[in-house]
Amino acid sequence: MKPIDRKQPWILPILGGLSILLARHLVILLFDVQEFVAPSPLAAITTLIEKAPVLAKNFWPTAIEAVAGFIIGNSLAILLAVVFVHSKILEAAYFPVAVFFNTIPILALAPILVLIFGLGMLPKIVIAAIICFFPTLVNMIRGLESVSAAELELMHVLNASRSEIFWRLRVPRSLPFLFAALRIASTTSVVGAIVGEWIGANSGLGALIIQATFNYQPSLLYATLFVSSGLALLFFAIVVFVERRVLDWR
Repeated sequence: MKPIDRKQPWILPILGGLSILLARHLVILLFDVQEFVAPSPLAAITTLIEKAPVLAKNFWPTAIEAVAGFIIGNSLAILLAVVFVHSKILEAAYFPVAVFFNTIPILALAPILVLIFGLGMLPKIVIAAIICFFPTLVNMIRGLESVSAAELELMHVLNASRSEIFWRLRVPRSLPFLFAALRIASTTSVVGAIVGEWIGANSGLGALIIQATFNYQPSLLYATLFVSSGLALLFFAIVVFVERRVLDWR
């Protein structure tokens, strides 16, 4: 069997995506699914081209909300993880609170945030930040605490200060854990922004999804979903690119 060419890792995902589209098209033909229920991929692509100005107009608010929520949520999670690692009392007191807060469904929390912050971008940014926060907090704590007792003992023998132990030992060890969380957050931040737009917004991909659903425009709905997925994939690819550069430098 011929081995896979590692220089062309994009071939298999493209073939996998095309096979799913082909299978979906065959199912539509086989069961005679109506166009208003499940439009063909060609109809969705045609709508994507025709409605490009509308999609672009609604793309940017969602992108801004997702990026801002990603930065704010992950920054707060990293700072809190550093505090918890250096103070077990604070971790014991407040980490269970973070766990409890994470159990609240985002769909139940979103209307409350909209009532507090209004219908602008701010509640969507807060929702995106919340949905990014907990995975990064957990992974960052685990990464900062992943050093062994022998390594800590060696640093103490070398008379390393607390800051030197943190920057030279804990931070490098935590980077793989951090980027694993950032990969998740890169896509969930987009989901959080879209969910916030479902509750109350006049623009954004989430608002466009609601409009297309209630106006019975399935082609526009699928085109919007495609753009939303493209935004999440782009964000994910940027995080992977930065991860490779940072970890290679490390």
